[in-house]
Amino acid sequence: MQNHLPTALCVSAMLLGSAAVAEESVTVVSFGGSYAKACVEGYHKAFEEETGIKVNLEDYNGELSQLRAQVEAGAVTWDVIDAEGPQLAIACDEGLIETIDHLNLPPSPDGVPAEEDFAPGTLTECGVGKVYYATMVAYHPAAFPEDKQPTKVEDFFDLENFPGRRGVHRSPQAVLEISLMASGVAPEDVYDVLDTEEGIERAFGMLERIKDEIVWWEAGAQPPQMLADREVSMTIAWNGRIFNAQMLENQPFKILWDGRTIDSGGMVIAADAPNLENARKFVEFSARAESEAGVASYIAYSPVRKSGYDLVGNHAITGKPMKPHLPTNPDHGGRQLTLSTEFWLDRRDELVERLAAWLNR
Repeated sequence: MQNHLPTALCVSAMLLGSAAVAEESVTVVSFGGSYAKACVEGYHKAFEEETGIKVNLEDYNGELSQLRAQVEAGAVTWDVIDAEGPQLAIACDEGLIETIDHLNLPPSPDGVPAEEDFAPGTLTECGVGKVYYATMVAYHPAAFPEDKQPTKVEDFFDLENFPGRRGVHRSPQAVLEISLMASGVAPEDVYDVLDTEEGIERAFGMLERIKDEIVWWEAGAQPPQMLADREVSMTIAWNGRIFNAQMLENQPFKILWDGRTIDSGGMVIAADAPNLENARKFVEFSARAESEAGVASYIAYSPVRKSGYDLVGNHAITGKPMKPHLPTNPDHGGRQLTLSTEFWLDRRDELVERLAAWLNR
């Protein structure tokens, strides 16, 4: 047996070494599709190269049920989650994610502290903002006469002058705000109105106008596909998905910036994350201005850091300027509303049920 001892020790050492290498990873959960690809190219690869930590990327649909189940079972497998504002706040309130007080967030390239460089509201107790995106109306120009193209958000709800099926996200969030703006409510008054029974009825009344022509979607990749297939003539969509179809697939789609809602997405760390230190390193890296600008060089989502916006240049593949396509570009004009995290934190469950009941009515 003694003759075999060195071999056994070597095998044990190799197994221990392999385990150590395997531990140098971080599991990141995001929304998939073109956004995930933009993150991989924009900064995941750079993070792996700089740190030697492998990024294992998984997809999810933005809901908290999986994370909640992992935390409650004491079997967390996720480390970092890409989350929208309201979901981030809910997860923080429920104790599903870590606070960010242990993070060392980097200053801007010219030394401005992170707290001053991030846009107001994008650094929270539990999350670090990364991008702004818009939910807005897009349309296929071939669906309408050249001299009668949609120009304002009201046109989405006008089947008489702009016929055709409509794509709508099967979610009340942003859809109800867009509906109210189209009904004539000023952006600054939308949440005061939506916080009343009359306001909710007003928003659903706008949807009632087009209900028979609605094609409901759930995944962000569906709206551009529905437009390309001419399944719909107009659709509510996320601006980054429409941009990619325009830029990479030469689709002729047009965006109506009027009546858009703006929301931010951010990075959070799962409570009891199995690779906590690597998760912290990843979020710190993702918070760099260069990382945010890196994402914006592949998809039209705006950095939440001022220095990140300043770094945005051309599209990495086509070489075309990106700033004209970013949702926060002030040159777009039209009505714009910033999504209220507080409103959706309080009213989301109720309005999800309200939408389901309206659909079944």
